[in-house]
Amino acid sequence: MPRFGSASARVAPTYHRGTETPRCKSLSRLGASVSRCFVGEKVAAIAALFVLVPFTSFAQQRPLVTEDPETVGARRMLIEAGSDYTRDVQYPTSGLKGNLIRLPVIGISLGLGDVGEVQMDGGLYNQLAITDRRPAPLSHFLVVPGESTSAFEDLVVGTKVRLVSEGASRPSIGIRSATRLPMASNESGLGLDTMDFYSSLLVAKTVESVRIVGNIGLGILGDPTRGDRQNDVLTYGVSFARAISQNAEVVGEINGRHDTRRGDPPPGTESRSMMRLGARYTSGAWRADAAFLFGLLAADPAFGVTAGVTYVFNTSSSP
Repeated sequence: MPRFGSASARVAPTYHRGTETPRCKSLSRLGASVSRCFVGEKVAAIAALFVLVPFTSFAQQRPLVTEDPETVGARRMLIEAGSDYTRDVQYPTSGLKGNLIRLPVIGISLGLGDVGEVQMDGGLYNQLAITDRRPAPLSHFLVVPGESTSAFEDLVVGTKVRLVSEGASRPSIGIRSATRLPMASNESGLGLDTMDFYSSLLVAKTVESVRIVGNIGLGILGDPTRGDRQNDVLTYGVSFARAISQNAEVVGEINGRHDTRRGDPPPGTESRSMMRLGARYTSGAWRADAAFLFGLLAADPAFGVTAGVTYVFNTSSSP
């Protein structure tokens, strides 16, 4: 779950009209007090200061899923909620296909010191409006007499650690490990009843008003048809966030997984890839977002939309 509000980052994905001085007034943005003041300078001086002066950054979050190595920060909590609508969603294990609504999709992050973070992501209600049924390995488990089915979203619990802080010529680097716990059942047609494990390397760098993030890692996915087999996949993600004003950004990414098995993968563990293009708007400690979703592979949803809000706050007073 990408985040914002990090107090430890060094470069901001924001639109700068100048640079800061010690005489700036203190402004509050996203729950953190940030000293900021803009003065008119020559073009050459401004360009130099972009490189040399460490600005405060805000790590990414909704609607992107590519993980930023920056954490939410010590004694801080981030809560995000939203909803998705996707068309032509396929479930290879149950043979169902249809249009999926997820709401609310919830994410919570708690800062563990300046470099660590624990995350929980899930949802309360997924409903699939069924448009097609086909024979599948687990279709005999289905208890879906009507034209729709519903279930909880699977729960993902993870931890993230920033290993290297961003510098003028150095990207920030982190690692993330996560486990997906089954909440949706086979009987609903929306679940696999398996546990998955993920570990990823996270890299990010801000260049002027653009933040670029990359993820690469390994996923170990359980086979829903056999308890003694798994499928190892390569996970990846590349995203950007381009500030167009002090409060607004345009964002995009490609994120997915690549099946590394020879031959046909176990159902439900095939390659997947999604592209997201959207925008975010920040006001104080709140941030609103919206994006379009496009499936890039045959097994992916054809099209979708997502929208939500994010809020970050201090859990206790600083000593």
